[in-house]
Amino acid sequence: MIEILTPTELTRARNTGRLVAEILQELASRSTVGTSLLEIDSWARELILDAGAQSCYVDYEPSFGRGPFGHYVCTAVNDAVLHGMPRDQSLADGDLLTLDLAVLRDGVAADAALSIVVGTKRPARSIAMIETTQRALAAGIAAAGPGARLGDVSAAIGAVLQGAGYPVNTEFGGHGIGSTMHQDPHVPNIGRAGRGYRLRPGLLLALEPWVMEDTDELVVDPDGWTLRSATGARAAHTEHTIAITEDGAEILTVC
Repeated sequence: MIEILTPTELTRARNTGRLVAEILQELASRSTVGTSLLEIDSWARELILDAGAQSCYVDYEPSFGRGPFGHYVCTAVNDAVLHGMPRDQSLADGDLLTLDLAVLRDGVAADAALSIVVGTKRPARSIAMIETTQRALAAGIAAAGPGARLGDVSAAIGAVLQGAGYPVNTEFGGHGIGSTMHQDPHVPNIGRAGRGYRLRPGLLLALEPWVMEDTDELVVDPDGWTLRSATGARAAHTEHTIAITEDGAEILTVC
């Protein structure tokens, strides 16, 4: 089912989106050399509960995971890219860290992710990869408006990712969002313009370009959740929740 929000629900979605953005920025600013992934998860729990919100992750149990996720934020480091389960691992100088967060407040969910390099080391390839996912996300948002097709969004994202030389995995991508975190439609990170579902005002989409340096193949950690590049190469991931309005796409996960 594809959910279309009412104007009242969209107002609540803006509030949830702003909260997600604020928490992500706070987590990123606290994540320094020596920080444990479990510390980040603990901070996320505190910030979510203090805001009167609910985690979309703790009880999440989809077919592609092993049991409930059991944590409040996804923490992916270096070759990990998606669904990174927090564990007893401390960040090192130059690590590429991705934080992915989804919360529910007042009946509406929002989802966002960002990648950063921790510490003072700035590996050029990692910075370039992060910036490419950011540019791809901006292109996808620019292509999303009332009357546009879903394929227009996917094609815009894919053109940037492939244009920068990255292989594109189509198993995981963006998605609809609303009263629950993961909804139809699926939004691949590559597609054909002019094809697919026609976007309507009131539709919320979580767009999330992600790439791995030299492969599109994923492997799963023994924890049953964390997805890594099959080659051990680094990965990056950027995500915003947007709303389709009469005037175009509105980014909700900003503060």
